[in-house]
Amino acid sequence: MKSNTKLTYGIIGLGRFGTALASSLAEAGCDILVLDRNEEKVRAMRTYTDAAYVTSSLSKDTLTEAGIANCDVVVVCIGSQLDVSILTTLTVVSLGVKRVIAKATTKEQGEVLEKLGAEVIYPEHDMAIRLAKKLTSASLIEYLSLSNEIEISEIKITDKLVGKTLADANLRSRFSINVIALEHGETTEITLSPDYSFAEGDIVVVIGHGNDIKRFEAFLN
Repeated sequence: MKSNTKLTYGIIGLGRFGTALASSLAEAGCDILVLDRNEEKVRAMRTYTDAAYVTSSLSKDTLTEAGIANCDVVVVCIGSQLDVSILTTLTVVSLGVKRVIAKATTKEQGEVLEKLGAEVIYPEHDMAIRLAKKLTSASLIEYLSLSNEIEISEIKITDKLVGKTLADANLRSRFSINVIALEHGETTEITLSPDYSFAEGDIVVVIGHGNDIKRFEAFLN
């Protein structure tokens, strides 16, 4: 990766996911390059970057001319067109981009994309799981899956722990999870004293196996 400079992100495909990703990266101050065949979508993206191009072809020559090979990270946001998704991902990988991320809508598509050398994301699937977890847990606020087993979750403290210290809660021993941060009002603490007493409204950020976090949520509820 480049040192002392911002990373450049290439976004191929301006559907709902690609558009949201590109605009969010731009608003965060990142340099982006976007490609899509829809002129209206590309025109709208030019409020964020001058490097927004209309293209009807995603051939190696077209991608090279657009500058995709100069990006540090390229995200192929083409999920529904399987053949275009696979060929475009293969082309981007062959151009030597250091990190290629590809959107997939099915497990089979994802497996092919992984074999091509891309990191695979399943936006709809992941969002559905996240919503289901939040709907079925009274204490879960947000979560992030790091792998098939390890998760990071934001969990609201209930009466079960209010007034008890971190040492009393002994979450590592009882639930095999670790507290990595605590939100108290407007402050977030990442260095916690064992003597800290949980207060109403506190939110703990924990990391651990998904099943262990579920046991902790069940205890709180």
